[in-house]
Amino acid sequence: MSKGFASNCRIVFLAAGIFLCFGGLAVRLIRLHVLERDELLKYIEQARRSFVVENARRGSIRDARGEILATSRTLIDVGLDPHMLRPPDEARWPDLARLLGLTTADIRAAAARGFPDAADDADAREAKPVQWVKLAEGTDEAVYDQVKALKIRGVYGNRIYRRFYPHNSMAAHVIGYVNRENLPAAGVENYMDFFLRGQNGWRESERDGRRQELAQFQTREVPPIDGYDVMLSLDTYVQHIIEEELQQLAEKYSPQKATIIVSDARTGFILGLANYPTFNLNEFNKAPIDALRNYAVTDVFEPGSTFKIVAASGALNEGLVTPNSAFDCGLTEIDYRGRHLRLPREDHAFHELTVAEIISHSSNRGAAQLAMLLGDQRFYDYIRAFGFGEKAGFPFGGEIDGLLPPPKHWDGLTITRMPMGQAIAATPIQVHYAMATIANGGLLQHPQLFRQVRDDNGNLVFDFGERAHRRVITERTAQTMARLLMGVASPEGTAPEAAIPQFEVAGKTGTSQKVIDGKYSTAHHVASFVGFFPASRPRVVVSVIVDDATVPKAQGGVAYGRIVAAPAFKRIGEQLIQYLDIKPVINPVRNRLALQGDRW
Repeated sequence: MSKGFASNCRIVFLAAGIFLCFGGLAVRLIRLHVLERDELLKYIEQARRSFVVENARRGSIRDARGEILATSRTLIDVGLDPHMLRPPDEARWPDLARLLGLTTADIRAAAARGFPDAADDADAREAKPVQWVKLAEGTDEAVYDQVKALKIRGVYGNRIYRRFYPHNSMAAHVIGYVNRENLPAAGVENYMDFFLRGQNGWRESERDGRRQELAQFQTREVPPIDGYDVMLSLDTYVQHIIEEELQQLAEKYSPQKATIIVSDARTGFILGLANYPTFNLNEFNKAPIDALRNYAVTDVFEPGSTFKIVAASGALNEGLVTPNSAFDCGLTEIDYRGRHLRLPREDHAFHELTVAEIISHSSNRGAAQLAMLLGDQRFYDYIRAFGFGEKAGFPFGGEIDGLLPPPKHWDGLTITRMPMGQAIAATPIQVHYAMATIANGGLLQHPQLFRQVRDDNGNLVFDFGERAHRRVITERTAQTMARLLMGVASPEGTAPEAAIPQFEVAGKTGTSQKVIDGKYSTAHHVASFVGFFPASRPRVVVSVIVDDATVPKAQGGVAYGRIVAAPAFKRIGEQLIQYLDIKPVINPVRNRLALQGDRW
């Protein structure tokens, strides 16, 4: 063969090599485009497809004057895409770590999570590669601006909203909080979540090999809808007054717990509700479990003498007595429906007292005799009518019914003890709205907290009107009771400490013994004063309830309502007069009713 031509063997080998190369390429193409097509398309879609959630901003919670009680702050979750990092940028990692409060080692570890196959540790190699690793959560926008200024490719952030409470612990048990998982956990935050939460938006598009979004391939987009603002009936200044008073009570008497409630006597809207102890809404995770409870609706106590308004109101409303009807309160025993019953003890020695004096002097035996005039069932019906034994209607917080046994379960002494506030357990909110029933003319109202719902442009979405529950006593009876309750804050009454000069204060003290180990304790009490003013034209109802206060021996050593709660009522009232511009009544109801024939 001529040397100008290649041998047949070489040609065969060359052809075979070329054939194998193209054949292998064909096999590879068939495998990629036919055999493994569906599986590989999933990876491509995952790598290129971008589904971005646009978080909606949660609505704000505001007080009656529009002041913000809860709002959402804009923050940034900063992270990195390990596949986009470039070696030259490692020189700026220390600056990034300093801004985010991390170490360079933290950033290096985060970057390595994108390439688990290269890890030394066997467990790490089995981990799935990630496309984005969070470095810092909830970074301020100002800090994020400095992060962006470093121009580290692959480091970017996602905008989030974090709940913020500008007044810290103010109205904590009412407002509630949103937890770290961005879920509403209590209070208004939870109850009104439907209005507050808004609706997240999203957009779907594609990214190129550099992980940059390709707007031309954007397929679908749903814009976020921000949540509505909820307007409460709470007034920040009123709330400040009562929380400051609670703090003073705590420092002076070291109670186990305490509650103060203020409501509008005309509408039933709550102007302020506070408990001690409380907690910081911005640090809710640090609060003890007990501090998270809203004692105003979750805890019960025997109301004591504040409960005497029920028997007196019922007897007056049924026409069984007048304010001048007299009863022998020196009796120790009495016959009742064929039974000989022992009457309760008195704090002072009384003889004959009128109904007006039974209220002003807080006679236990007088209250028992008023209830006996009504009889078991009728007295029980009035108790229920005043809202005891059922939820008051506070919209959230785990409200309970209290304890009110029906007459068929009463023992022989119940009709003599229940009128003075024993053998019954009530929540502070129930006691408050029972007194409010007298203040607003005999109508039992639901506790109301919400005024309006508005969108982010301030447009009205929903308005909450006044809600009266039922009529309990006539308006005439309510006016008479208001007049009688003024005697409590008089110099002859049980709580002159609650009197406010030039103002008609109507109210009732309560000092109930706590049950310890199944027996009434002489050392542990719940002190209370529940009242309203001006009595003839009520504007506000205020309840002060202090559980297990420690009273110095110089003040008697016993936590009486007149010692612990009545002065607090007065201090709160004096500040409310200035803030709400409450005017004294020139022609008191006492004088108007006296002209109609009442002796007192």
